[in-house]
Amino acid sequence: MANRIVGYVKSCYDEMKKVSWPTMDELMNSTVVVFVASLIIALIVFVMDIAFGVHPTMFWKGLLGYIYQLIA
Repeated sequence: MANRIVGYVKSCYDEMKKVSWPTMDELMNSTVVVFVASLIIALIVFVMDIAFGVHPTMFWKGLLGYIYQLIA
């Protein structure tokens, strides 16, 4: 049992030596890309929510709110 655990740890260590780790600059660039993409997607969802959402507490009920009023 102990041989299997030691073999597993050794194989994990050998595989981790093969990994190409990113530099700090690459990591920072990737972080900025993810942050900007997240902000853009959040803005798109916000605009869609305002445009199409039904908000009973707001004056603007969205396009769907007015369609629902016409149907009801």
